[in-house]
Amino acid sequence: MNMPKPPSSTKSKKKPKAKQQSRFSMKTLLIVMSVFILLTFGVLWASLFKNYPIEGKKQVLVISSGDTYSKFIDHLSKENKINFPIILKLYQKFMIHDSLKAGVYEVNKGMSVRQVLEMLSDAENAQMNRILLIEGTTFKQLLQNLKKDPNVSKTILDLPQDQLLKALDIPYSHPEGLFAPDTYFFAKGETDKKILTDLYRRQMKSLDEAWAKKAPNLPYNDKYQALIMASIIEKETSLDSELEQVSGVFVRRLKIGMRLQTDPTVIYGMGDNYKGNITRNDLRTPTPYNTYTINGLPPTPIALPSKKAIEAAMHPDDAQNIYFVATGNGGHKFTASLEDHNRAVQEYLTALRAKQK
Repeated sequence: MNMPKPPSSTKSKKKPKAKQQSRFSMKTLLIVMSVFILLTFGVLWASLFKNYPIEGKKQVLVISSGDTYSKFIDHLSKENKINFPIILKLYQKFMIHDSLKAGVYEVNKGMSVRQVLEMLSDAENAQMNRILLIEGTTFKQLLQNLKKDPNVSKTILDLPQDQLLKALDIPYSHPEGLFAPDTYFFAKGETDKKILTDLYRRQMKSLDEAWAKKAPNLPYNDKYQALIMASIIEKETSLDSELEQVSGVFVRRLKIGMRLQTDPTVIYGMGDNYKGNITRNDLRTPTPYNTYTINGLPPTPIALPSKKAIEAAMHPDDAQNIYFVATGNGGHKFTASLEDHNRAVQEYLTALRAKQK
């Protein structure tokens, strides 16, 4: 007897479909996870393992005191030198357990961004010593800076001035003005003698080149007097746009026999007696450098002038001005007559009083 087949349940028909959906979901999940892993790896590779961008085979990287990893990474990002700065900051926070160390580092071609970040956390990795010599610095300040620098080998810094100049083979009797201000990079442990010799040669090269192309009819007996003038110009203005104007004023004063009457020379002549202010008595007190009491130039430079100041000393402007005074706003007002100069002085005093209110 043929028995009728029991009807197949709906439940039994849905099982294969559920299995298929489960397999599909698992496959989708695996694909999503694979894509996520690949993307993560790609981001990490593009940020951490990307070659640090340099020109040539090696490049000097300067980290100043007070710099932070965050600022350093942001700077690289703004210059489009790195990708995904947030990844680098997270890596630094969790994987580099130290701060950015000041120094001069050498980055070689092929180094990754990650390797550079890790290198900058240890000052022992610094390859070179950065020496910053600001325009208008005095020789005394230069010596003090070299003495305090632990990366400079001291061999002649404590010698008397005449012996120091002899050790450097310098044919002048006074060291002021003879060394070029700039930013320099020397090997860690370089000697003071080598450093000072390089700075001296750089300054003499600038002086010789400028002297060879100087304007006609300058009131200097030799290039050393031009260097003296350059040092005064350097101390009188911090604006490059005013260098030739200041030079013009002092050159014209020399030509007509007028005293230079410049405060920086008074300050230099006072030496350690200068406490931050000049009094009327200081202006009247004779020293070899007080250009309110002496005629012509002082006997030596009063600071280390820049190449721009040396060029200005050789090429004064062709105006008629013989006076100048501060404006109170960062620059100077140049005038040709005493009447106009006195008016400019009153304007300066008015601006000064307004700032003090």
